[in-house]
Amino acid sequence: QVQLVESGGGLVQAGGSLRLSCAASGSLFSINVMGWYRQVPGKQRELVASITRSGRTNYADNVKGRFTISRDDAKSTVYLQMNSLKPEDTAVYLCKAGFAADLGGGVLGGYWGQGTQVTVSS
Repeated sequence: QVQLVESGGGLVQAGGSLRLSCAASGSLFSINVMGWYRQVPGKQRELVASITRSGRTNYADNVKGRFTISRDDAKSTVYLQMNSLKPEDTAVYLCKAGFAADLGGGVLGGYWGQGTQVTVSS
């Protein structure tokens, strides 16, 4: 089992920045990719960014150039640095840890965190 705890969400004005953290614990030996997704009520959950064990990253087109995903293996933590935030970035952001990445960079299988709310005001 793997446990994921997200933190760092909050309320920010448009143009501002936030950094989300996802701390992983448990049986991590099988985890090869981690990612951030976001969920807006009434819409499909979407991939924001992912990073593999080897450091390969993938981003959704609408966050490229603004968001950066990184990992600190010593702390078993993945970060999502979000800059130039827009109101349309408002969502619950969820961390996922999985076994492999699909062709689109999504995280296959694995575990979900509880999520952290990000609200961007205009």
